[in-house]
Amino acid sequence: MKQYNVAVVGASGAVGEELFRVLEEQNFPIGNLLPLASANSAGNYIEFAGKKHRIEELTETVFENRGIDIAFFSAGGSISEKYAKYAVESGAVVIDNTSHFRMMDEVPLVVPEVNPEDIELWEETGIIANPNCSTIQMVQLLKPLHDLYGIKRVDVSTYQATSGAGKAGMEELVRQMQDFFAFKLDETKVEAFTHQIALNVIPHIDTPQENGYTKEEMKMVLETNKIMHSDFAVSATCVRVPVLRSHSESITITFEEGVDVSVEEARKVLAEFENVTLVDDLENNEYPMPMTSTDTDETYVGRIRKDLYASNILHLWGVADQVRVGAATNAVRIAQKWIKLED
Repeated sequence: MKQYNVAVVGASGAVGEELFRVLEEQNFPIGNLLPLASANSAGNYIEFAGKKHRIEELTETVFENRGIDIAFFSAGGSISEKYAKYAVESGAVVIDNTSHFRMMDEVPLVVPEVNPEDIELWEETGIIANPNCSTIQMVQLLKPLHDLYGIKRVDVSTYQATSGAGKAGMEELVRQMQDFFAFKLDETKVEAFTHQIALNVIPHIDTPQENGYTKEEMKMVLETNKIMHSDFAVSATCVRVPVLRSHSESITITFEEGVDVSVEEARKVLAEFENVTLVDDLENNEYPMPMTSTDTDETYVGRIRKDLYASNILHLWGVADQVRVGAATNAVRIAQKWIKLED
């Protein structure tokens, strides 16, 4: 099997660390591995496939003459904006995990189970964008239902884990819970989020927009239609919850007028869809939860039910590990599809 030289920008971050895990688990055909990070992390080591690899500093020239085929970027939008072009100029395809390139018309935004054909557009810029984590797991559930019935509108409320804010978010939740049990919660520090996250929910993720939505909510709206090549209405409310890992979503789907939704048909197409697992037995207390999905590469769906008042409306609940499905795993799946195209 042909091997590929791979660079990972953001090698010391939460998504970078998960990328290494997924690449190893998938037995990705890596020739040379180049871990990259800021000057602060350069000189440290990561372990991959039983070997230690030294992290190098990300610079404008680090890609030169390295023969990198695939460069994963997971170090923030400003880093991708500045350095992705140097990876492309060196001959690599960039798979970018940040929001910087997502809505650029010339850059494909890809969830391999939903729109793999868009990967072919990578040559225009040399870049393939990885969508927002909440968008990825939602469109995986929308796609088979859209093909079945035709979606008119989607309303989603998210329950997003603290890992969505990186290591700092998870550490803040743990620290605040420790303060709670030490009876020091009134002294706890609030740094990663706008308010205390322990024993709380915060209906505010990312920056407020003029229309009353947040940037996170608008990402879900705009990215969904770009990925699915659709124009149906989407409205999102994004909420941070005191969970360490895995995002949950409550989704209401309105289909075209005249559609009479069948729960059994919906269950069938979802269960058969690639990388989706049906867990839907309310009577036996079986439904997706963050504990179900954490450290897995599946998107779980359950609580599927028809609306009480309209025959063309379906409600469901979806959960996925957003560090994996929503970032690292989706990026690796893009790379795997790209390799097949190149072969």
